[in-house]
Amino acid sequence: MDIITGVFRALADPTRRQILQDLREGELTAGDIASRFTITPSSVSRHLGVLKAAGLVDERREANRVYYSLVEDRLALCVGQFLSTVCPDQVVLRQVRKRRGTVQTKLEGTENAHA
Repeated sequence: MDIITGVFRALADPTRRQILQDLREGELTAGDIASRFTITPSSVSRHLGVLKAAGLVDERREANRVYYSLVEDRLALCVGQFLSTVCPDQVVLRQVRKRRGTVQTKLEGTENAHA
């Protein structure tokens, strides 16, 4: 399974999407995550395994607790890569806007230097 397939598989389930949203607040233990759902802890564990396999979450063990955190750039990079393949015009438009912004910033800097 390629990376993008794994990410989209992980995003296909609403529970996994909610876990990702919850992790935006910061690192959570597996127990903290499980307490937010009405499903069994083993089901939450399976969801976390899918998210981890997709590279969307990291885990850290401390004593008898497992802490999960969001891998922030992974989702944006994978979805962005997919969208640039499907909608290549959007990539071109972003690059044009970025160049215009750089030129505008340089112009503003020149104007401020002469003031």
